[in-house]
Amino acid sequence: MAKFRIGIQTGQEGQEWSSLLEFWRFLDTETAFDSVWTIDHFVPPTPGQDPNGPCLEGWTALAAGAQATERLRLGCLVTGVTYRHPSVLAKMAATVDHISNGRLEFGLGAAWHEMEHRVYGIPFHTVKERQDRLEEAVQLTKLLFTANGPVDFDGKYYQLNQAPFSPRCVQEPHPPIFIGGGGEKRTLRTAAKYADGINIIGSVDVAKHKIEVLERHCEDAGRDPNEITKSVFGPLFLTDDEERAQQMRGAMAGGMAGGDEESAERGLAIGNAEHILEVMGRFSEIGVSYFIMMSRPPYKQELYKRISDEIAVPLS
Repeated sequence: MAKFRIGIQTGQEGQEWSSLLEFWRFLDTETAFDSVWTIDHFVPPTPGQDPNGPCLEGWTALAAGAQATERLRLGCLVTGVTYRHPSVLAKMAATVDHISNGRLEFGLGAAWHEMEHRVYGIPFHTVKERQDRLEEAVQLTKLLFTANGPVDFDGKYYQLNQAPFSPRCVQEPHPPIFIGGGGEKRTLRTAAKYADGINIIGSVDVAKHKIEVLERHCEDAGRDPNEITKSVFGPLFLTDDEERAQQMRGAMAGGMAGGDEESAERGLAIGNAEHILEVMGRFSEIGVSYFIMMSRPPYKQELYKRISDEIAVPLS
């Protein structure tokens, strides 16, 4: 099995900065996790959470985390294209790449949280317009990242007029651009044209189907799909209680495995270490090389040390 990276998304909701910072430093120095990712939300986004609860902003937290760590790669999974003009976001990304000495992974998506847009007065466009904006934003960002001089861009939604971009990112030609989402008509088509990586949610079977769709879009775009890193965002729950594992896999089958409990059984990383490593092996067989685990506070260090020792280390 080829090298397989394990990352973790640590939501900022309900967290004091001191607690989150302590956890990131622990991940950086005491574990084999490859990367840590924030969420790009201004309120707790998960159904059932109190939207009035505390939630630190993702990119400013990421910049602070870049300063406080030395090894972990860092990213925001994923940045909503509606929240910031892409030229401003590109400058933020370049700054974090410098702060981290070239450890940024740049995630971008079409955004989905309608309530968040409404309460903060941010326009929530149609699905089509958000997808159009995402495609333009990726093009514009790549132009800025790779520019040797002022940049012009004349899109439907975004324009640049002799825009300078200095300093350039530390990473060459630029930080890897991940597009998050599994939309088969637009999101994966945009990824096939412009992305360095994709991030999709789901079981092994779901990921296999999405990768096949991506490959067809790559063929249409004249691009080698092997140039694109395939990453999956999903649950990684380590437990020796098989009954509990079966219950959790069944509960997540609808959202993660298309309602197919057999697909959830063989394709979700929920169970003991042997089962999870088998699932990661199945992901690897379909071309996935990067798994980013969902997580929620409180962050118990002993649990993540065990995941590191029993899962991340054998896969690294």
